[in-house]
Amino acid sequence: MRLTLHIWRQKNSLDKGHFEKYQLDDVSPDMSFLEMLDVLNEKLILEGKEAIAFDHDCREGICGACSLTINGIPHGPEKATTTCQLHMRKFKDGETLYIEPFRSRVFPVIKDLIVDRSAFDRIMQAGGFISVRTGQAQDANSIPIPKKNADLAMDAAACIGCGACVASCPNGAAMLFVSAKISQLALLPQGQPERKRRALNMIKQMDAEGFGACTNHYECEAACPKQISVRFIAMMNREYMKASLLKEDD
Repeated sequence: MRLTLHIWRQKNSLDKGHFEKYQLDDVSPDMSFLEMLDVLNEKLILEGKEAIAFDHDCREGICGACSLTINGIPHGPEKATTTCQLHMRKFKDGETLYIEPFRSRVFPVIKDLIVDRSAFDRIMQAGGFISVRTGQAQDANSIPIPKKNADLAMDAAACIGCGACVASCPNGAAMLFVSAKISQLALLPQGQPERKRRALNMIKQMDAEGFGACTNHYECEAACPKQISVRFIAMMNREYMKASLLKEDD
């Protein structure tokens, strides 16, 4: 395959940034998208040029670090697929690709295709944890959890925190991510002691970070590589209303 690549280059967060054009020949259709970028970087290094900075870790669709916008779509054109699991056979020979970082003012560009998503970390630190001391782990079958709740909790837990929901949302909302984290623990017995505090603190931090509000565009659900449902946003709103009306005593 022969591809024309327009890739966003930006030295640091203060640099204006721009697209640079690259030509890449002999791309195997069996390569992953990140392997294609690896090949391009090897070519650039051999030419004495600076390699393109992009983020990655597991390359198994688990960590969410590989977040790229490809032809205007977070993670690319294949539904329910992270960038690292996207293969070049999904593109055509001779195609032109525009590759850029996730676009959100809350995710400032660090360099080239890497953005700072520490805002998500701060939201999690605000309340996305369980601090109750449970002692030795109980046998799973000794904690009765309705199957409906267990299934929903697992669906919410599938969120990898990549930020595609924010990048795809016209408002830059993080409500799909936050709702998945709040709902996951709200559905399980272990999450009950801090349930109200968790909803209040995480949403407060989300607002403090500057994320936008949800206006039901459904772009977040469409772009999510793990197909997290927007129904968790409704669940989060109920959690927040309950917590606001019945504030627990600290």
